[in-house]
Amino acid sequence: MALALTFQKYVLDFKFSAGTSRGVLKQKDTYIIKVSNGDHVFGLGEAGPLKGLSIDDRDDISEKLEAVAIEISKHSLPASVEEVYTMSDQLAGREFPSIRFALETALLDLLNGGSRTIFDNDFSKGKGKIPINGLVWMGHMEDMLSQITQKVEQGFTCIKMKVGSLDFDKECDILEYVRKKYYKSELILRVDANGAFSPEEAMEKLERLSTYNLHSIEQPIKTKQYDSMAQLSKTSPVSIALDEELIGIYELEEKRRLLERIKPPYIILKPTLLGGFKSTLEWIRLANDMHIGWWLTSALESNIMLNAISQFTADLEVVNHQGLGTGQLYHNNITSPLEIKNGYITSTGQNWDLSMLDL
Repeated sequence: MALALTFQKYVLDFKFSAGTSRGVLKQKDTYIIKVSNGDHVFGLGEAGPLKGLSIDDRDDISEKLEAVAIEISKHSLPASVEEVYTMSDQLAGREFPSIRFALETALLDLLNGGSRTIFDNDFSKGKGKIPINGLVWMGHMEDMLSQITQKVEQGFTCIKMKVGSLDFDKECDILEYVRKKYYKSELILRVDANGAFSPEEAMEKLERLSTYNLHSIEQPIKTKQYDSMAQLSKTSPVSIALDEELIGIYELEEKRRLLERIKPPYIILKPTLLGGFKSTLEWIRLANDMHIGWWLTSALESNIMLNAISQFTADLEVVNHQGLGTGQLYHNNITSPLEIKNGYITSTGQNWDLSMLDL
C-alpha cells in the first residue's frame, strides 16, 4: 500500500527568553510530519532546523516537504530499519538533514505500529532512564546562579552552562562560585561557547577556565578554522568537544577526514543537524574507532523528536550524561510520556496527547 505524508508548521513558544551567544530565543519554528499507509495507523516525525545554524534553515523547506510528499506516495512502507534509512536518504538528500531525520523517525514509528515507539527497548517501554545534564541559559548573573542552584536541587549531577555572551570575567565569577559551593566530585561542569572565542584569545581563556575543573568546552572557536581547532584540541587544558563543526558533513569519508585532522577529545551529536540516526551512527562508529568520546544532544525539538533521540540513545546503552533536557522549554510542547526526574529522563508509559496538532 502506498505511503501518504502530510505536514504542518508548528511554532513552539519558549517559557522564557533563552539566551545564547547567537542571540535570545523566544520562539522556535518546526514542521511536524505524519506518514501513514492507508489506515488509521501513522508515524510522526519532526523537521526542526535551527535558525542561523542548520544547513536546511531555508525559505524553501515547506516546498521540499511538499515534493517529498509527492515522491513518498510512489513507495510502500520499508520492511527494515536499513530500508527506512535508505528511503529517507533518497527522499531528503544531503541538503535537508532535518527532513531526513524526520522521515527516519516517522517511518520507524509506522514500522513499529504507530505508537511513538521508534526503537523497542527498555526506555520506550517505560523501564529505563538516561542520565542528562541540566542546561543553564545565558542571562543576568543572578539569574544564572539561580538556575544552577535550581538544577542541583532538582537532582542534576552534571550542569552545562553557556558562555561567550556575557562579560568573560562575570562568567568566570559564576564558575568560581559554583566550584566553591560544589566540589568536583559532586558536580560535573560542562561549558558551551558556541564559537564565541577568537583563535588568538582562546588559549588564554581556556587556561583560565581550566582552574574551575571543567569536564569539557564545546566549540570554543568558530567552525572551519581547522588548524586552530586541531592545535586547541591538542594543547587545551580543558577538553575540547566539537559541535557546530560537524554540521553539513555528509559523506562518511568527509567525517573521517575531519576527525583525523582535528583529533578532538569529544564530539557532540545532534541528529537534527547531522541528518538523522544513520548519519549519527556513522559519527559514533568513527569516534569509537579513534577513541573519541561523544554524547547525544537534542536541538530544541518538540517532545516528538526528544522521544526519538532518547529511545535511540537508550539503544546505544550509554552511561555518561546526555543533553536531552530540552522538553521542559516550551509552553505548548506536545504532551508526551517523557519525564525528567532527579537528573534522568524517563518515559512513564502514559499516553500522548496530539490534540494540538492538525494533521
